[in-house]
Amino acid sequence: MTQKTPQKIRKAVFPAAGMGTRFLPATKAMPKEMLCLVDKPLIQYGVEEAVAAGCTEIIIITSRGKGIMEDHFDRSPELEASLEAKNKIALLEVARSVSKLAKITYTRQSEPLGLGHAVLQAKEIVGNEPFAVLLPDDIVDASTPCMKQMVEAFNETQCSILGSEVVEGAAISAYGCLDCTPDPKNPRLLAVKNMVEKPKPEEAPSQNAIIGRYILTPRIFEMIEGITPGAGGELQLTDAIKALLQYEKVYGFSYEGKRHDAGDKLGFLKATVELALKREDLGPAFREWLKSFPV
Repeated sequence: MTQKTPQKIRKAVFPAAGMGTRFLPATKAMPKEMLCLVDKPLIQYGVEEAVAAGCTEIIIITSRGKGIMEDHFDRSPELEASLEAKNKIALLEVARSVSKLAKITYTRQSEPLGLGHAVLQAKEIVGNEPFAVLLPDDIVDASTPCMKQMVEAFNETQCSILGSEVVEGAAISAYGCLDCTPDPKNPRLLAVKNMVEKPKPEEAPSQNAIIGRYILTPRIFEMIEGITPGAGGELQLTDAIKALLQYEKVYGFSYEGKRHDAGDKLGFLKATVELALKREDLGPAFREWLKSFPV
């Protein structure tokens, strides 16, 4: 019997078509994904994470008014010429490096019909191969990038992998929750039996919540097309993954690192402070300034 050649993760999908209403008025004309943590837009953190995991093609799902993201990842000849003329070589390299990160393709989601629907827009570009999905709101600070850890788990299992973290108490009701069993050979791998979306704390099957990192096999597109739309006509990715469980194994993955929910104002502020404190150029002076505030 011929053994299948192991598949590699080459493509990463970024759903970025939402309206960002939690950050109004800032997001009235500015895409939420372009809000900056220190000096880098949210979506760039995710793109750099995907590239570090070996992805060579980035697929960004956009919507009307999101063209600034395309400009950000494109060359800027006028800016580069100005920096070069002023001999600002370090800044010139920073500007150029953004456009060299990866091949980036854009496709639109014409209506906000859920995360599953957003992922479905990438079907033709992804084709018949497994792919990563990263939600720009989730910033994961880790010594080994979160998606790189997940790709290594995929290489081991060749199955869909869902990023997961332990969420205790009532907060679990804000997440999709895994009904799962740790793999005896690798306790970071969680064999998924079922998934419950936003359970009541007393009804949660575990404390293992799903975060905004996924590796999915191409059969997920068929599952998304087959599920019933939920409230507001939205197609939920969680429902599609539950349907996928009937055909394939799915694993949760307990990654190493700290996640910041930058889609929430308080989470965004915390992420800004923590990431700034880690910077060699900013951290020491920023820490001293923070100490000047009365307790």
